Amino acid sequence: MMPLRLYLTIVLIAIAFSFTSFAIDTSPHEDNFLQCLYSYSHNITSISKVVYTKTNSSYSSILKFSIQNLRFATNETPKPLVIITPTQISHIQTAIICSQHHGMQIRIRSGGHDFEGLSFVSNVPFVIIDLTNFRGIDVDVENRTAWVQSGATLGELYYKIAQKSKTLGFPGGVCPTVGVGGHFSGGGYGTLLRKYGLAADNVIDAHIIDVKGRFLDREAMGEDLFWAIRGGGGASFGVIVSWKIKLVQVPSTVTVFTVPRTLEQNATKLVHKWQFVAHKLEENLAINIILQRLDLNSSKQGEPKSTVLALFQSLFLGSVDNLLPLMEEKFPELGLVREDCVEMSWIESVLYLFRFPEGEPLETLLNRTLAAKDNSKAKSDFVKIPIPETGLEGLWPLFDEDGAEDVLMVLFPYGGIMDKISESEIPFPHRYGTLYKIQYAVHWHQEGDEVEKLHINWIRKLYSYMEPFVSKSPRAAYINYRDLDIGVNNINGYTSYKQASIWGVKYFKNNFKRLAKVKTKVDPLNFFRNEQSIPSHVSKGRK
Repeated sequence: MMPLRLYLTIVLIAIAFSFTSFAIDTSPHEDNFLQCLYSYSHNITSISKVVYTKTNSSYSSILKFSIQNLRFATNETPKPLVIITPTQISHIQTAIICSQHHGMQIRIRSGGHDFEGLSFVSNVPFVIIDLTNFRGIDVDVENRTAWVQSGATLGELYYKIAQKSKTLGFPGGVCPTVGVGGHFSGGGYGTLLRKYGLAADNVIDAHIIDVKGRFLDREAMGEDLFWAIRGGGGASFGVIVSWKIKLVQVPSTVTVFTVPRTLEQNATKLVHKWQFVAHKLEENLAINIILQRLDLNSSKQGEPKSTVLALFQSLFLGSVDNLLPLMEEKFPELGLVREDCVEMSWIESVLYLFRFPEGEPLETLLNRTLAAKDNSKAKSDFVKIPIPETGLEGLWPLFDEDGAEDVLMVLFPYGGIMDKISESEIPFPHRYGTLYKIQYAVHWHQEGDEVEKLHINWIRKLYSYMEPFVSKSPRAAYINYRDLDIGVNNINGYTSYKQASIWGVKYFKNNFKRLAKVKTKVDPLNFFRNEQSIPSHVSKGRK
């Protein structure tokens, strides 16, 4: 923990020091910030290797490397004045202190799977702290724990766990290129959700650098802040550099299946029945549904050009011999047969559920550039009452419209342990009574404003159609599926408490009030902020 006297001394030195060797063309913000960085650093050579400005030949490749949504990689997208890829805690501390004293905003990026680009885009002068070099993973099999740094990906984490144990896993997401930092701090879920809860439910310690540049663990930060960063969005409170997690028990053999059904194969009735079954199944079984458009080779006028494909995808923590009678009892309508099922290890199921080709080596999980990059827009909902068949039938024609060519609706079941965890245990509140979560996502590869408008208008139309069928008061949403359509957003990355409560209550329900209290305590001047960050009651933000 940095003593106050040392902190003030550093600040005074940074302000007073004149670093004369800068010959690059920089803005006053950038110039002052860079002078501060170098004057603060104990090792100028060390920090100079991780600082990139627009004059640096590597700037563009560093910026674009982990941007997954190409909507935010255009020439018109606001760019950071400086990118820092720290390799030491002191680099992050320096960046935080110097940013505050020279009018720079900080955006924190771990993996780049940010649906609204908030981790790497801002409309005010800003710096990106990219945690790609903070990716260490230390697995302790004996105590069933691991320390993982925020810049590691889920694929790297799963791989490292599997290298140490065939019967330990972790309940995180399916996509292997997602960064740990954003995933954990927003909640994080995957196919082990019904058995073990969210990723954030299984975090037992963390290391954060706060607004004063202090390096804090759980004990030092206190239980209020530790509560807030597990599902409340970590970027509102500081830079979280690492997490201690509980590993969970998985059998040596699990069973997976993917059963496709089109509308012509009774998909409507199957989806309808699934709503009554999936959340009540035993905790070892999770069956999600992926709804997507399937284009048809129709040549006759008047024939439909597409249908809807429902993929029933599952992970069962057990053998196929135990799964088949369970499915026959609980969901016989699906018609699951042994040929649909594949037995494998848990780590192999990670590859399977991400739909890698059969036989893909486990080392593929270490590839940080696997995810296909395109343009996208996403939204989310939670369902508490089954949608009637007529509601589903009214949904399908939307999939046939222009703008829906590459759309996904993922229905993910709740129940199990999620019904048993209090809404206030961590900031993520969507627990008891939730049947399933919906992720909506539309993708497109073409460029141009008209193409983007077509697809975004389409997903907004879909979202509007679904309103009568989903949660109400509030219509809830998931923080990791950021959606700037929700609420009022200010261009400088600041919203008042009243404005923020519009989306805050949707993401966090009653927990939003407690999050704002924590924010006010640990960052009263609202330094760590973005368009949907937790607001402070004290400050109107820095201009």
